[in-house]
Amino acid sequence: MKRRRDEAAEMEIVWQTPANPPERHDYIFRNGKRHVRPYYFEFISHVKNRWAGKTIVDLFTEEFKGRPYDYYVNAVQSGRIQVDGEMVPVSYIVRSSQKISHFVHRHEPPVLALDVSVLQKEPDVLTICKPASVPVHPCGQYRKNTVVGILQAEHGLAPLFPIHRLDRLVSGLLILARSASKADSFRQQIEAGMVQKQYIAKVTGVFPDDEQVVNVNVNYNAREGRSTVEVGNCCGNTPLKGKSACTKFTRISTNGTHSIVLCEPITGRTHQIRVHLQYTGHPIANDMLYLSEFSVDRSTKGLSADRAAANSGCSLPSSSPKSCVDEYCDDNSTVDFSIDPMCTNCPNLTPKGYDEDEEGLWLHCIRYCGPDWVYECPHPEWASHD
Repeated sequence: MKRRRDEAAEMEIVWQTPANPPERHDYIFRNGKRHVRPYYFEFISHVKNRWAGKTIVDLFTEEFKGRPYDYYVNAVQSGRIQVDGEMVPVSYIVRSSQKISHFVHRHEPPVLALDVSVLQKEPDVLTICKPASVPVHPCGQYRKNTVVGILQAEHGLAPLFPIHRLDRLVSGLLILARSASKADSFRQQIEAGMVQKQYIAKVTGVFPDDEQVVNVNVNYNAREGRSTVEVGNCCGNTPLKGKSACTKFTRISTNGTHSIVLCEPITGRTHQIRVHLQYTGHPIANDMLYLSEFSVDRSTKGLSADRAAANSGCSLPSSSPKSCVDEYCDDNSTVDFSIDPMCTNCPNLTPKGYDEDEEGLWLHCIRYCGPDWVYECPHPEWASHD
């Protein structure tokens, strides 16, 4: 680990970088959630051409709006924001391609405290049952609270190369190659259309008994974090912005209120199954993003922790870290972590903006098969009607 002397506080902080692997003791379990003990971390970026000519403070204030202007002034003055490894004045003008470091007290969002269970362990392939709410690999605010991080910390499995995507709130089969060459082999088969994928979903209402094929474009809006379908008009004057997408649906069972549906995506667009089920009039029964045409603003409701990387961070501590025993720990727990007095998340363990009531989607990957291989995952409990 890289150590930097915090001159203002006359203390030593241990900084972590992406090279530091997650470890078993990094995790805290309580109230059904897996938390990560907060840690100091160096975020690194390089000055883009459009940033050049701005002051270091203006750059951060305009490009990373999760913190106020005064925070960035303090961070630059205290050395929590540096350019090319050196402290700079707040009036410093950045130049293209310079390295910018932002040292933060990092709080990762919690995930559901469910096991990342290994299904098959082969010399070149690992399959697991991914729990809902856990992202596959580091992204946004998540680094240790990921499938890849947990497998490394708890099973010593690394390196791992996911060969397909599962949305963070989706559960089920995840295939990971244990070498880059094996991952490339899988991806070539997927891109060539040689791999069949199957999911199951619990949807609203009585799904039609006959097979339904939805063949409409999907347009993903990264800013809103959701997809919409696009249907061409009869005149064809307006070009479609979305990507072609096709999903086959087959009803497995129904109890009159909900239906269990087999979903077979032919293409692989973002939120494809979810938005195609909405298009049929039978959205996933607990999918708050697609249950209606009018979705809740996730940026204010805390449902987009994945997209909140810019909101993480803190400024220089004015004194040495304190020991904090979390008041919400289990009775027999002695969990503690370092408090950074200037961190906007401390003394809370959970970062701001996280939805405490978040639950996994009723969408589960059950099967992937290729030319000469098949991998499967058990069905979840919600897939059986009472």
